[in-house]
Amino acid sequence: MMQGAKALTIWYQKISQKLQTSYPKVCSKSVPKNYQQNLALAFAVKEINENPNLLPNTTLGFHILNSYYVPRMAYKATLSLLSTQWKFVPNFKCDTKNKLITIIGGLTADISVNIATAISIYKMPQLTYGIFSLEHGNKRLLPYLYQMVPNEASQYMGVVRLLQHFRWTWIGLLAMDDDNGDRFLETMVPLLTENGICFAFTIRFPKITYLQEAIDLLLEQGDAFTVHNRTKANVYFVYAIPAFVFSLRMLIFLAPFVSLPPIHKVWILTCQWDFASFSFEKNWDIESFHGALSFTVHSNQPPGFQEFLQDISPTWTKGDGFIQNFWEQAFTCSLKNSHVLGDSKKPCTGNEKLESIPMILFEMSMMGHSYNVYNAVQAVAHALHSIHNSRSKYRRLAVGGNVQSWQIHHFLRSIVFNNSAGDTLSFQENGEMKTGFDVINWVTFNNGSFARVRVGRLDPWAPVGKELTLRDDHIVWHKTFTQGWPVSVCNENCYPGFNRKKKEGQKFCCYDCDPCSEGMISEQMDMDDCISCPQDQYSNKHQNQCIRKDISFLSFKEPLGIILTWLAIAFSLITSIVLGIFWKHRDTPIVKANNRSLTYILLLSLLLCFLCSLLFIGQPRRVTCLLRQTMFGVVFSVALSSVLAKTITVVLAFIATKPGSRLRKWVGKRLANSIVLLCVFIQVGLCSLWLSASPPFQDTDIHSLTGKIILECNEGSVAMFYSVLGYMGFLAMVSFTVAFLARKLPDSFNEAKFITFSMLVFCSVWVSFVPTYMSTKGKYMVAVEIFSILASSAGLLGCIFSPKCYIIVLRPGLNNREHMIRMKI
Repeated sequence: MMQGAKALTIWYQKISQKLQTSYPKVCSKSVPKNYQQNLALAFAVKEINENPNLLPNTTLGFHILNSYYVPRMAYKATLSLLSTQWKFVPNFKCDTKNKLITIIGGLTADISVNIATAISIYKMPQLTYGIFSLEHGNKRLLPYLYQMVPNEASQYMGVVRLLQHFRWTWIGLLAMDDDNGDRFLETMVPLLTENGICFAFTIRFPKITYLQEAIDLLLEQGDAFTVHNRTKANVYFVYAIPAFVFSLRMLIFLAPFVSLPPIHKVWILTCQWDFASFSFEKNWDIESFHGALSFTVHSNQPPGFQEFLQDISPTWTKGDGFIQNFWEQAFTCSLKNSHVLGDSKKPCTGNEKLESIPMILFEMSMMGHSYNVYNAVQAVAHALHSIHNSRSKYRRLAVGGNVQSWQIHHFLRSIVFNNSAGDTLSFQENGEMKTGFDVINWVTFNNGSFARVRVGRLDPWAPVGKELTLRDDHIVWHKTFTQGWPVSVCNENCYPGFNRKKKEGQKFCCYDCDPCSEGMISEQMDMDDCISCPQDQYSNKHQNQCIRKDISFLSFKEPLGIILTWLAIAFSLITSIVLGIFWKHRDTPIVKANNRSLTYILLLSLLLCFLCSLLFIGQPRRVTCLLRQTMFGVVFSVALSSVLAKTITVVLAFIATKPGSRLRKWVGKRLANSIVLLCVFIQVGLCSLWLSASPPFQDTDIHSLTGKIILECNEGSVAMFYSVLGYMGFLAMVSFTVAFLARKLPDSFNEAKFITFSMLVFCSVWVSFVPTYMSTKGKYMVAVEIFSILASSAGLLGCIFSPKCYIIVLRPGLNNREHMIRMKI
């Protein structure tokens, strides 16, 4: 107890554990590394007392009591603090110099709850430096409890973010088989499931009391470890309370002696974890933990702490009841007054240095829980300092020296201060210190030493999804993982282009990979469903990316469009030349034969047929969509009706020459013109009905061709479209039939043979057009129709007019009446 004008008495939990066993060499063993927490408390008090600017004329003191990890011992220790020194009479104190102001403790949640329950009636602040979870007690019933670390749940979410970062979805869970382990699994299993992570198995170590019992129970776990070691789960998440860590290290130590396979996994450990060993564990192999990742309480290094440790000796203070046990365990020697069983007979000199102790037993750098103890003392001191400086009603109390423990709460909740290590500290409204966790990568060496490599930070106060930051390139993995970071999945990932299909009877992390169907993609690994591309895009061949579709139409600039354009122009020029020849030789017998006016009409309609094919080339427009099919239908009907009129005229002319024929009066231009007008009128009527009821319009087709957006003219009414084509087919068939029947009439007055052949060509083209047109898509459908127009028109032009042009141009001597009567063409 430090004496002074005022005294701050701080209860603090020293970590120690006694194993009840029949093996005397293990009896009374402690964990030397946890002695640093005592020293951190002493260093903080010393630093405050030596600071003239903080609590002047005030001296802080402290008591450190041990609970031995036994919750009921916490009650006794707490009640002893509430009693007069050396008297166990709670709530009766006559020592006015040493006043209990705050309690700091404990390391485990159940100890903290028991302490809080005992002191709640006094409204005394309690600063717990270990992990605390609301599952251990309702925080509303513990209003005077302050946590130096965030809630345990935030650490669990950090583990989830870590697993998600490395895409580890198939892990093992390890915990003690007790209430703490049950709470751990009840919390973690739903959290993992919600975030798409499965556990392959759980391993529960039983709670042990005797060493021999521990060995027997751990050997029973050997078979389970052998089975689980062969699974695809390469990541083990451990609820690393000290008792479990001891059991786990013992199992790994015993593995070579009982032929268990080496356990080389990625260990993820909670912040209770540390290489905090009993002295007899210092030579145990720690290679299995090489590359392990753990969440540790954020720590920093207050200046002067290492120098403080270097001055520690067994005689540094007479009031330290723990140093003898620590010294003997750490240096494997015996002090003069040692009664610890199993210690070496080698005497301790007292000049041993802490820096010579293996790191497995003690570290010179301030560790996380020690840093929390240091900050807890600093927080209380700054709260008291605020009371001293306050001009409120508390100033009178402070000056009078009668500060009550319940008066600290207001100032403790609102303090914001910088400690000597440079960290800014403050409490949240819920009593949690606004701090986070460090992600530590443990690197072990062959000589038994290790290094803590800080590779990340967990900030529970960051936005959701950004709590964890990692530096992947700083992480060292176990040497068994030679290719990048380890993989821990139930099966291989489904790469982009595939989606997951659950395996029946297994957990959702186990699945098959099905390729995406046509038109759908998956852009990321392990997608549950493929997604459709937007309408203006299509999937690539690997089904992992959408590509913008190309605009497709029959252009004047592409080779196919250029060829068809030149063909249309060429045939138009040929038709014009033929028309010119016939106009120039209009008075010759061969031109006059078979109705000269019908010949001109036919040639003009063929010229327009060739030219109207150009309406089908180029980007569809509203006007071209309206005109191209109707103009083609009307112009072709003119051509076909002209051919039909010429054929009927020939037939009637021969019939009318018979004596007494009554058809003579029908022979002449009036009949031919009437036939043409009637046939064209019907087609014009059909086209007018089409345009008024359901006209063609601009349209886009995004489905017919993969990777193409087809710009086209939608025909509107398909029935009307085929009605127009059907009517032209009807005219062609009638012309073909009449011409075929008149093919044996005298040749000098007869074009029937040429018309028959031209109609045969025409019908062949358009009969083949229909199935071809329906089986093609996009610009090739348009090209088929253009080709059919050009081919059928060229057939009419060539079959009917090429023999006559041959005579007119090359054999003009035959172009007279006498020769035409005699020739047999």
